[in-house]
Amino acid sequence: MGSMAHYRLFSFMRYRHVIWDWNGTLLDDAWLCVEILNELMRDAHLPPLSIDEYRADFSFPVVKFYERRGFDFKTHSFDRVSELYIAAYNRRRYECALQPGVVDALRQFRAAGLEQSVLSAYREDTLREVIAHFQLTDFFTHLSGLDNIRADGKVDRGRAHLRALDLHEAPHTVVLIGDTAHDHEVATALGADCLLLHHGHMHPERLAGRGVPLVANLDEAVNWVLNKKD
Repeated sequence: MGSMAHYRLFSFMRYRHVIWDWNGTLLDDAWLCVEILNELMRDAHLPPLSIDEYRADFSFPVVKFYERRGFDFKTHSFDRVSELYIAAYNRRRYECALQPGVVDALRQFRAAGLEQSVLSAYREDTLREVIAHFQLTDFFTHLSGLDNIRADGKVDRGRAHLRALDLHEAPHTVVLIGDTAHDHEVATALGADCLLLHHGHMHPERLAGRGVPLVANLDEAVNWVLNKKD
């Protein structure tokens, strides 16, 4: 009876695959990003910003966000700032915890028969290391990060990600779950649906009005995905 119920659920669900963003969506790291950014801004004699100011302004590509905060890349190297940022982040990355409900959400999707993967602007080798640290690797069929530290965006990597999953011909069966407007841009470019969360790197007011569902936490995200029917 249990297996038959599982089959019926899987048959009528709209989605077959969940692509997760990592930073901010599954990992609670916005606070660390603000602390490191403020160190860099202090060294550049720029005023610090609060977590609320960060969430109200953060965007991709990251270089534009840095420029809005006062960095002058005509006189300073963005690559050097990126190197300092990533080095500091990697020294402290395990101070971060998973967002509440991550393991339960991953288990529920797996139990419902959905495959899952991660598409991140994080460097791919370190993405794999940190996911292994949290003992989450077995939940995912594929992990994709960038091959550099510039955090320019994920659209091209997302297209390659779908091809690797053999889902480029069926993007309508995919939902991307993220925490930024860029995640919505990536999903749109891929032809996938998008679900956005309140709790990451962007204030929910900046995510509202984009024409996609916006939920407060991972429990609500799971309920939305599993109840989405064709």
